Amino acid sequence: ATVISKMAAVPTYAEDKARCKRFLEEYEGSSLQTSYLEQLQNVANRSQSAVVVELDHVQEFDDDLAASILKNTRRYSDIFSMAIDEIGTTPDARAENTQTVLDVFIQHRTVLAQNAIANAAQPADAARQRYPPRLLRRYQVLFNPPSLTKSMSIRQIDAACVGKLVKLEGIVTRATAVKPSITVATYACDVCGSELYQEITGPNFMPKFQCESQECSANQRKGRLSLQTRGSKFEKFQELKVQELARDVPTGSIPRSLTVHCYGNTTRKASPGDKVTISGVFLPVPYSGFKQIRVGLLSETYLEAQIIEKAKKGHEEQQLTEERKAEIMELAGEPDMYSRLANSVAPAIFGHDDVKKALLLLLTGGVDRDLSDGMKIRGDINICLVGDPGVAKSQMLKAVAELSPRAVFTTGRGSSGVGLTASVTRDTFTGELLLEGGALVLADNGVCCIDEFDKMDDSDRTAIHEVMEQQTVSIAKAGITTQLNARASILAAANPKQGRYNTQVSASTNINLPPALLSRFDLLFLLLDTPDVEADMRLAHHVTYVHQHNDYPPVENEPVDKELLRQYISLARQHTPHITEDLTDTIVGIYVNMREEAVQDPNSQTYTSARTLLGILRLSTALARIRLSDSVADYDIEEAVRLMHESKSSLRERTKSNEEVGNKNMNVFKIFEIVKGMMRGKSKLSIKRIKEKLADKGFQGSEVQQFFDVYTGGGVYRYDEKRSNLILVMAEEAELMS
Repeated sequence: ATVISKMAAVPTYAEDKARCKRFLEEYEGSSLQTSYLEQLQNVANRSQSAVVVELDHVQEFDDDLAASILKNTRRYSDIFSMAIDEIGTTPDARAENTQTVLDVFIQHRTVLAQNAIANAAQPADAARQRYPPRLLRRYQVLFNPPSLTKSMSIRQIDAACVGKLVKLEGIVTRATAVKPSITVATYACDVCGSELYQEITGPNFMPKFQCESQECSANQRKGRLSLQTRGSKFEKFQELKVQELARDVPTGSIPRSLTVHCYGNTTRKASPGDKVTISGVFLPVPYSGFKQIRVGLLSETYLEAQIIEKAKKGHEEQQLTEERKAEIMELAGEPDMYSRLANSVAPAIFGHDDVKKALLLLLTGGVDRDLSDGMKIRGDINICLVGDPGVAKSQMLKAVAELSPRAVFTTGRGSSGVGLTASVTRDTFTGELLLEGGALVLADNGVCCIDEFDKMDDSDRTAIHEVMEQQTVSIAKAGITTQLNARASILAAANPKQGRYNTQVSASTNINLPPALLSRFDLLFLLLDTPDVEADMRLAHHVTYVHQHNDYPPVENEPVDKELLRQYISLARQHTPHITEDLTDTIVGIYVNMREEAVQDPNSQTYTSARTLLGILRLSTALARIRLSDSVADYDIEEAVRLMHESKSSLRERTKSNEEVGNKNMNVFKIFEIVKGMMRGKSKLSIKRIKEKLADKGFQGSEVQQFFDVYTGGGVYRYDEKRSNLILVMAEEAELMS
């Protein structure tokens, strides 16, 4: 009796359909929401192609129905579709005429069937009255899970989730091209002219070849069927590969992946590299062919996507409310707005104010110029950070990658030329050759952060040259010749050639990057770790506070939160500032003076070219965007030139100090070369022997002592315990490691 009572409590198919229909017709919700009847009217008017059912609304209306939908989503998708068909909304008179070929085809067949039913003397062919419901539908039913539903990792989805609506987080690693998938096949008989329909429910189907109509059966004829593409229904289909997040991977394990099938409205919602939250139905699909024989009872699983949401929306996808716009405009009116936004880039990092301002301009970007002859001048800003270890270069790269809606973070040693540009792969479905974009292509309309830039092989580094100026990737592989867009800003971080900056050699020797590559960077910052008592105390207090409170210390210009900064930049990028006529002479004069200074200074470590002028223009338009202005002002150009001078001032200061040291004693470096030659193949050398050798060469005692002070203080050599021998530090470290 208990079992019978439980079975009686389970609603029938008709009762479920009635509940779904009642929900669609009666649920109203708040005045700010679109009712479901309005959604159905939009579907009838062809202004909307998906009916999104919010399970929060269903829970308010009928809690049992919401629980049933969560447990058996695929079944209730069909039930809601049948309820919508019964409601039968007709288009408005104001609706635009957007009939497709399939609409005309179905309308003609429907009229034929109605005429046949009305005229009893001429009975209609039964097959003509059996139109599959999916053929007549011009909408898609999607379910959005309750707002309190927690996201799962791919590893947590198991056999108990089959058929249920699940919500998961992951990173899209692969996205196929969007292709048509047949859902209803229409056949025509070449003998009797009858039309047959076949619904496709799986990944494979067997086409029909023989006519099954009453006319052919009565005449005992086997008419041949031919597929009518015009009368069949096709749906957009895309396959995604989603990989679990790094935080969800257990220690010692590799990330797991899941296949996601997207139909209709859910296609083109995500690209490789996007962090997404996907709600969908977890379903099995049996293997076919020889693979089925090999795997036996096992099935492949996939997720049929219902709702796809990006964790970080792109600049063009940001939808700002009026309150948020008012908050941004209020922030833009503050006098210290520029400094406050710059401090918000990486508030936990101490100092580097000018570097943070440059990174803010990199996120905002300049204005692209498309000339009438087809030439394009890039507006994206490229920045290179060169400095000693421990000056927070990598942390600043991570902060920019976190702020940018589309960013790719990679390292020089772990990146190859193919990994940066594009590789040729074979499609698992069709077997044809495909191009898969690398890091620079994935960062299109975003930022590509490359750490350890100096560790990259020269052959791989050449792949970046084209991207940094032309912003394209040219490919000629496996018979595929094409160009891919790579409209990305490059943010690179590198160490000096010998790990730390050597004050005894020139800046160009320290940086160790080719001039052709350096000229493509709009700003080159040299970050040196120089001892300074006051600065070191402030840094130590800052780091100690961060470790104690897990937050940055209070500052005068309170940083804004990441989401507000991201939305501010999105609003700023909508402006396209132009350079007025009265600023032409100012810009020309600045560029000519910079060229003259470069000619007059024979020891200049940088090269001033036309790219320097373009860099000033890019920085000034980015500064105008920060002000939410459509025109560049003179103080924008002044700030751009100041940033460019500040980026090179560290080079000039270091070079100037090198010249001062050299002017005081030009022989210290010569002594170093002599001692290095004496110590070749050895780890230590007698100080007495060194002094005798240098005395024979004519060096004075003060010069020799200065050599000892400079190179023992710099960590190149050290004394032994008795101060009688000079020991090479690098050789000692290598001996300890071995």
